Amino acid sequence: MPDNEPDLSSKLRRLVETIDIANLLTSPIIGSIRELLENSAISLGSGEASVLIREGSDGDLRFLTAIGAVAEQLLEMTVPAGKGIAGFVLSSGQPMAVGDAVGEQTFYAEVDKRTGYSTQTILATPLRYDGEVIGVLEYINRAGEPPYEPFTPDEMDSAAVYADAIASLVHAYNAAKLVREFSDKVIKTDEDLDLVTIREWLSGLRDAGDHRERLELAVLLREVAERGDAERTLCRELLDAILRYSDSKNEGSYLSF
Repeated sequence: MPDNEPDLSSKLRRLVETIDIANLLTSPIIGSIRELLENSAISLGSGEASVLIREGSDGDLRFLTAIGAVAEQLLEMTVPAGKGIAGFVLSSGQPMAVGDAVGEQTFYAEVDKRTGYSTQTILATPLRYDGEVIGVLEYINRAGEPPYEPFTPDEMDSAAVYADAIASLVHAYNAAKLVREFSDKVIKTDEDLDLVTIREWLSGLRDAGDHRERLELAVLLREVAERGDAERTLCRELLDAILRYSDSKNEGSYLSF
């Protein structure tokens, strides 16, 4: 390691902890989104459903999670900005129900071409957080065999309720993902780092007992906070008390750098 090893080591340790905790957070968030997606699809009688989120600044949509026969294929695909019913819903902020997808002018047939699936009916509703549309919730076809009954106005209202809950989780996922990406970028773009040495050092760090203990603490806090409002309030109060104690000793948070 370079001569400034103590400062560099401290910086990298905090970066790695930030990345690992962000990774720990994103995985259960996606699991929760998928669980809501499955429950909502059952409620609406849909055979296929997906959550698409904005990817980059151009407005492309990426499948964050999906259920159904071609779910795994969808996770490797994106919908170009402004394309398809999902693109229309993202840009307009308006829900849309289509009884004949192939006959709909805005339908993006490329997804069906690549997956071999036959989309006939669609219900798409925006994922809105704090006034901004951050993604799209889609339901495709009914469970069972065609011909499929179109989705109803009442089902569009029900989908909007699920969309509100899913949008909050997507926002949390995006926040954790930004932390992880920023930390990755800091490590990769620092010209003073010997990356071969750093990789070896990181491997040892992640095997260290104190690092594992910090991650275990993050997991415990997450599990307690997920149990309800009272538990989340308790976690927040405990963390605030710890930070106040740390500040009184002039010690920074391990997430600051």
